[in-house]
Amino acid sequence: MKKSVLSLALAASVAASVLAAPIANAADKLLLKTPIAFSTSLPGLGSPIPRVADQLKLMSGGSIKMKVYEPGKLVPPFEILDAVSSGKINSGYTTAGYWAGKIPAAPLFSAVPFGPEAGEYAAWLYYGNGLSLYQEMYDQAGYNVKVLPCAIIAPETSGWFSKEINSPEDLKGLKMRFFGLGGKVMQKLGVATSLLPGGEIFPALEKGAIDATEFSMPAIDARLGFHKLVKYNYFPGWHQQATVFELLINKDVWNKTSDTNRAIIENACKASVTDSFAEGEAIQHEALLDNVNNNGVQIKQWSPEMLDVFRSTWDEVAQEEAANDAFFAKVLADLNQFRDNYKIWKENAFLPRK
Repeated sequence: MKKSVLSLALAASVAASVLAAPIANAADKLLLKTPIAFSTSLPGLGSPIPRVADQLKLMSGGSIKMKVYEPGKLVPPFEILDAVSSGKINSGYTTAGYWAGKIPAAPLFSAVPFGPEAGEYAAWLYYGNGLSLYQEMYDQAGYNVKVLPCAIIAPETSGWFSKEINSPEDLKGLKMRFFGLGGKVMQKLGVATSLLPGGEIFPALEKGAIDATEFSMPAIDARLGFHKLVKYNYFPGWHQQATVFELLINKDVWNKTSDTNRAIIENACKASVTDSFAEGEAIQHEALLDNVNNNGVQIKQWSPEMLDVFRSTWDEVAQEEAANDAFFAKVLADLNQFRDNYKIWKENAFLPRK
């Protein structure tokens, strides 16, 4: 009799666990509908996110899926933050520099003039206070999002111009597409700047709505065809020595996600930071050679005098931004402190540039 009761109890327990398993698995499934700010055809900018989607599915055994939407297909690029925060969409891939008009400190988590290169930026984000400040920024501003750095690229070109720029006077009166804090520097130097999405830049150049532009690295600019219209390509990219891209996830969705799936997403994005940097470094030389040999582009280097002007003007912008926004000041001070400590390593460990 006891054996029969025990058998029935065991059978009931097994049945209950079998019935409960699909419920637990269903709760663990996550579909991230992810509009992106950059076309997946742009290497380093948009290309990392489809690879992240593939890895999420593979590493999670299918419990995490990401559906990527090209720019404008689900949400316009400049509306991604608001849409993720409100829950209209549950995720988005973009860059914090696009939110400068909403959150003054946001560009500091995207690209900083004369700022850290990719390795130093990642060091501050992951092993300094960068990542906690990044999340604090969105929390303090009232955005209901979880932020994860999910790609990084090396220096950009400093701009495409239709004429040589030999002095600050040559900049005055130009109409130029420019991104982030570097744009504020150019404004102080007499440039009328606008922030256009990548797909709108070539038509604006072609119609004369802008005279010059910066956008990204040579291999990315090549896809957009700037070399067909403007032939002077300036370096170094003082305004963006590295650029960080973010995966935003609605915080309610993130909080309901299992620890395992959160770890998978976090580590997929960390891997993407490495992968995107490597991809960008691998393909720039071909674009530069093609520009010089086949497209009639002249690669120009800013003179030391012009770089000094850009740097001193950036110092003015940084002081003004910090005076106007306490959180900007907090983040900038933390980043500068990290960089001051890092400097002794950078100056002693790496070969000097010629």
